Amino acid sequence: MAPRNKKKPAWIIEKERARAAGAAGTVWLFGIHAVRDALQNPMREKLRLMVTKNAADRLAEAIAESGMEAEVIDPRKFAPPIDPQSVHQGAALEVKPLDWGSVSEICAPRDEAPLVLLLDRVTDPHNVGAILRSAEVFGARAVIAPHRHSAPETGALAKTASGALERQPYLRIRNLAKAMASLKEMGYFLIGLDGTADMTIEKAVADLPNVPVALVLGAEGPGLRESTKENCHRLAKIEFAGAFGSLNVSNAGAVGLYAINRWKREF
Repeated sequence: MAPRNKKKPAWIIEKERARAAGAAGTVWLFGIHAVRDALQNPMREKLRLMVTKNAADRLAEAIAESGMEAEVIDPRKFAPPIDPQSVHQGAALEVKPLDWGSVSEICAPRDEAPLVLLLDRVTDPHNVGAILRSAEVFGARAVIAPHRHSAPETGALAKTASGALERQPYLRIRNLAKAMASLKEMGYFLIGLDGTADMTIEKAVADLPNVPVALVLGAEGPGLRESTKENCHRLAKIEFAGAFGSLNVSNAGAVGLYAINRWKREF
């Protein structure tokens, strides 16, 4: 008897769609907030807008500002090339990926002590979207990730980021180690977040002058690679109330950003 066709997990479907989008050179964003923010972003190259009548009314001002001609479609026939299970709210926008520039351009201190994030093989688009949102809230200069082992721009990432994808630089580079070396040359102090570290984040920054800081986050499960740890100045952990604790990487990133931001306010 022939084996039954099993439904693919959502993460596999999302990965396949991201790969196809990357090959096509475009991204489909969806959801009212993600589409509105992209329409209002002058840096974003916008190609095609599909909306229902209700979504068109909600996005009327943003559509007018963008100068785009929307395709208004009957809700029963609304079928953009996205996962049918996506909560699109009747709005989908095809765009080109954003080009923010290089690490040296975006992260140069320029008489400041900025904060940036580095992601070591964090591939889940929902985690990366949440990290971008936290990075914007806590004033990070950029989020940096290797091109081959990170989440590309996708509709799911943009929706989770809740607009931050349009405002928070997300730099996908060829080599993470080289990016870390470049940041060191610019005066950044690199702190790797690692659950086995001996010191907390607060202790890791306590004796530092007001310098640029890069917080390095690893993938859930494996965490930071050994080569990445070796390129950090210090490793730090989040202190838990009990004997054992574990946080999602995006939550850990938010806690780390808060701790470093709080230390920076003391200067």
